[in-house]
Amino acid sequence: MKLTNAQISHAKPKDKDCKLTDGGGLHLLVRKNGSKLWKHRLRIDGREQKLSYGPYPLVTLKEAREKRDMTKLAMLRGENPVQQRREAKLAAQFREQNSFQDVAKEFISKREQEGLAPSTIKKSRWFLSLLSPAIGRRPIDEVSSMEVLSALKKIEKRGHRESARKTRSFASRVFQYGVITGRCSSDPAHPLRGALVAPVVTHYAAITDPAELGKLLRGIDQFDGFPASRYALKILPHVFVRPGELRLADWAEFNLRKAEWTIPEGRMKARKPHRVPLSKQVCAMLNELGAETDFKGFVFASLHARGRPISENTINQSLRRLGYQGSEMTGHGFRSTASTLLNESGRWSADAIERALAHRDTNAIRGIYHRGEHWAERVEMAQWWSDYLDDLKKERLP
Repeated sequence: MKLTNAQISHAKPKDKDCKLTDGGGLHLLVRKNGSKLWKHRLRIDGREQKLSYGPYPLVTLKEAREKRDMTKLAMLRGENPVQQRREAKLAAQFREQNSFQDVAKEFISKREQEGLAPSTIKKSRWFLSLLSPAIGRRPIDEVSSMEVLSALKKIEKRGHRESARKTRSFASRVFQYGVITGRCSSDPAHPLRGALVAPVVTHYAAITDPAELGKLLRGIDQFDGFPASRYALKILPHVFVRPGELRLADWAEFNLRKAEWTIPEGRMKARKPHRVPLSKQVCAMLNELGAETDFKGFVFASLHARGRPISENTINQSLRRLGYQGSEMTGHGFRSTASTLLNESGRWSADAIERALAHRDTNAIRGIYHRGEHWAERVEMAQWWSDYLDDLKKERLP
């Protein structure tokens, strides 16, 4: 006998769950706590299975019967509604657990385990923070190119063109990782490469006039900062490395007997270990500084944060104290200074200078075959460069 709305509304809970049958396998389960739930008992491939259609009165008697009839029609077509429901639930859980934010965090974690520089990981997390408000919680396989573009345009409108460009590149790498791990089928950030306003190319300010460089070096010798800052500022002009590579230097990386410094791949932009030949002047300065620190831990240890190196702003702040504005000279600018003056000297091969600066070979094919370090020439060049800087300090221009 079919149910009526009156029967259902007046059904009272008992000591145990009970069923009110409507027909065709449909029944209302009245639980002892008073809740009422629509159930449909099926037989598929000789096995009894059940579907739930939701609670009464949220799902009315009429709606429950419609769901029952739709299920039966699906079975007549050879479908398995129980399996379809299970797969839909799993798919929903999969989408929920594979938002853009989830996949991005997994991707960043993978890169961290691969030994990428902490600064690179920090930037990746920052790019994610820029994208998260717009697409972070969206299932990665549902994010469209227009959604990504909208997020990037917000960054661009704030005047951060370079950040928008790099954020698009980061998003593209996340989507590509999603594709190869089966979480999405395409990279919607890839077509957006030409959609953003190109950033204005800026170069690090650098002094390339020998006389002005000599003046700066004399100023550095008179700098009265605390030892780690002072020695970092004195050594940086000699070694061609990036300020971040210098400030994170650890005594374990140095072999002063062989006059070598090996920077691990995790700190290098090219993701390869980099050997740096050390001149006699640099070795002498390191020995002076090491005598104060017992040659343990960070070479340029912070005065205020125990167990930490000097901050990433220390060298540039020191240059400001010497009177040099950001438009005149930066810590990174010492690399441009060395590159310009070494090339102008005509004494050294371009390859040796590029290897000293740890630049990637822009010609991919050439880079495969040209792997030499030009070590002997670089050792000689490092000593010549330090001697040259000493001459400039003494105002002995070549």
